[in-house]
Amino acid sequence: MFPDVDVAVVGAGLAGLTAARELRAAGRSVVVFEARDRVGGRTWTRPLGDGGFPDHGAFLDLGGQWIGPGQERIAALAADLGIATFPTYAEGETRYSIAGRDRTEMPEADAALQELDRLAASLPAEEPWTAPDAAGWDAQTLQSWLSSRVTDPASRALLRLLTTGIFTVEPDELSLLHVLAYIRSAGSLTALVQDAQEQRFAGGAQTVSERIAAELGPETVRLGRPVLAIDQSLHGAAVRTGHNGIGGGVTARCVIVAVPIAITDRIAFSPPLPVPRAQLHQRVAPGATIKAHAVYDRPFWREHGSNGRSLTDDGPVSVTFDNSPPSGTPGILVGFVEGNEARRLGEFDEDARRQAVLDCFTASFGPQAAEPREYTEVNWSAEEWTRGCYGSNLPPGAWTQYGAALREPCGRVHWAGAETSAVWMNYMEGAVRSGERAAAQVLASLAPTRST
Repeated sequence: MFPDVDVAVVGAGLAGLTAARELRAAGRSVVVFEARDRVGGRTWTRPLGDGGFPDHGAFLDLGGQWIGPGQERIAALAADLGIATFPTYAEGETRYSIAGRDRTEMPEADAALQELDRLAASLPAEEPWTAPDAAGWDAQTLQSWLSSRVTDPASRALLRLLTTGIFTVEPDELSLLHVLAYIRSAGSLTALVQDAQEQRFAGGAQTVSERIAAELGPETVRLGRPVLAIDQSLHGAAVRTGHNGIGGGVTARCVIVAVPIAITDRIAFSPPLPVPRAQLHQRVAPGATIKAHAVYDRPFWREHGSNGRSLTDDGPVSVTFDNSPPSGTPGILVGFVEGNEARRLGEFDEDARRQAVLDCFTASFGPQAAEPREYTEVNWSAEEWTRGCYGSNLPPGAWTQYGAALREPCGRVHWAGAETSAVWMNYMEGAVRSGERAAAQVLASLAPTRST
């Protein structure tokens, strides 16, 4: 019995769609199954045309949105698709309020950050668990490592804010080795904290996925079809899907699973996944993030010398940016609630969350911030087919015990997704690179035979 297609891809985010595009370009037949009614995964863009700003190309990036230096693959992909970028607004002052102090004069924090950079640079990017000191680093949390080095309360507060801003979890949830591997994947902490937010996509980040899906066509990219099971045999893999209570699916020579690791176990695998891979799934944990946008007639904060950026522990919103379109109209502030604050605020009702966020905006940018024309938030932990953002994190012991399973195929099943990338892990760049890698693995495995 011949399979229906060469490759079935599970997930129509950047990783899955990139893989499908690569496979199609190589002449392979492919189908993509997506549980949502949209493509893009953890990128999600909503136009603001119906909110009173039809002439300015305004939009809200509800998920991932930025790219920066060193992120060549996502930049090249966007350029190939005809998608331009524009700089994130940065003119003016950034507000810092950390334990009642400014960012300056925190030598203990600076020393800790420099040491993390130094240790991360010693890791082999592809196999961080093989570093000589990996076992010791993987046996402790970031919190325990920081506690032995940092005593100044303001420095500790700053380091916690940076941790939740990058990983969207608390320092006591993270393996030190995971933190080092993450830094290594980006090149430095500076790349993560400053450079990665340099550019945005015209029309929004989801546009990249939408244009790939348009190239592939609706017969290839099938929305509203969550994959329920993958059954492997000597002759191929049967991929079973659901749609409005009706079953379906295809048979394929290979499968690429490109969904967040945290929800992969919703798929029933037969035979069961190897123990290391299954155990990895049980240990990976996504971050907790609420992303909130407030829309105003104009970016009034610029008139007062502010660039719309803040880093503060004064309330649940720890980080803000100016998310206005290139035209400057409307004015849009975006704020992030992360880690324990996101979990706490997630228990509030909608009105209370809105008020808590706007209170933070008002504290940073004045009373005009209290009355936006529109307010929108997404709690990514509540999204059914994501269950957390920005990506996945590993606790102590996981990297050294199960890191080797992260990208290792399981029979005909291959793995993609931003979490699996050795370069720019958990970023759009990592997602694209993972899709390219998985496609290359599949093409190599299919090389001896070709469907006709």
